[in-house]
Amino acid sequence: MATQTALKKAKTKGEWEDYVHTGPGTLAGRYLRMFWHPVCRSEDLAPGRTRPIRIMGEDFTLYRGEGGTPHIVAFRCAHRGTQLSAGWVQGDNLRCYYHGWKYDPTGQCIEQPAEPQPFYEKIRIGSCSTEEYIGLIWGFFGEGEPPALPRYPEVESGDGLLENWFEEWPCNYFNRLENAGDTAHVPFVHYHTGSEIPLDIVAEETEYGILVGRSGRQGQGIRFHMPTMNHFNNRPKDKELEQGPRTAYMWRVPVDDENHLVVGAQRVQVFGDAVETYLERRREADRKALEAPMVEVALAVLAGKETTDYIVKTRWWDINSVQDMVSLGVGQGAIVPREDEHLGRSDVAIILLRKIYIREMRALAEGRPLKEWESPEG
Repeated sequence: MATQTALKKAKTKGEWEDYVHTGPGTLAGRYLRMFWHPVCRSEDLAPGRTRPIRIMGEDFTLYRGEGGTPHIVAFRCAHRGTQLSAGWVQGDNLRCYYHGWKYDPTGQCIEQPAEPQPFYEKIRIGSCSTEEYIGLIWGFFGEGEPPALPRYPEVESGDGLLENWFEEWPCNYFNRLENAGDTAHVPFVHYHTGSEIPLDIVAEETEYGILVGRSGRQGQGIRFHMPTMNHFNNRPKDKELEQGPRTAYMWRVPVDDENHLVVGAQRVQVFGDAVETYLERRREADRKALEAPMVEVALAVLAGKETTDYIVKTRWWDINSVQDMVSLGVGQGAIVPREDEHLGRSDVAIILLRKIYIREMRALAEGRPLKEWESPEG
């Protein structure tokens, strides 16, 4: 039950302070729709296949043409409202399963088989700009001409194996964003790393987002790129085969207000004969992950049926994600009741992130210029 203080705050704060809700018509939704978002791994969508996707509270149809090009169009047919992902891909077009109306990648209807006098030229459904890059399929869900898709040279053409990951999280995307620069959680949630407790955390706004580091270590630390991405070097996970740290990019994409996707691309430093061995170990890890999904493990820990030590012993491939799932993915609840928080000095990056979001969203609401964030290539 909401406290009187919480209700008072909810009534007095501006809409630009609501960075949590991203559905159609919301201010945060308008802001996030100004950027490209990864929505699927390339390997998960074969030519000629379709799949429904939900992004920021809206449903869409993702499909790959028979020639290999991905497309995103509206969720339902304009005729009788049938879900289009049940239909057939024909060339670069999509035919509805119900009455056979066919749409091209722009959403324009181009066939109405049962109509003696077709009127397809008057029918168009929504469509989104779509691109494929670094093993991911990207969509732009905003209005007007999209900006250029940012480039990520360190994973685009670096050394080692390009690896992508895709996780479904049962919580708001901002839970995960705030964890991006929260280095104080690492020695506890990820205690297996042996990290020391940071007592001198500093955070500064940059041309790309936020740099979180330690006092006196100029330019070093975790790089958070607006609006939802981290760029970092990770320690090797398969210490027997990997020959150096992983260069990784990770995005958080709202599905709706209580769910989001974590999508990643990284270069894993494995070479030569070690590549196939590594891939086989990953395939086996993926099979085990299906048997014990992250959410189920997190719920078991929170229910007292397992301990966090169980994660360290059994999940070498996604250990950090499972640990985070316990602490914030499930442990915080779907949407954090921030009015009940008690932030401290170690939360400087969280405070800065919120200030930046509120500043940019307020500028959007008032029709003022927004900051033009730099991409990783500068």
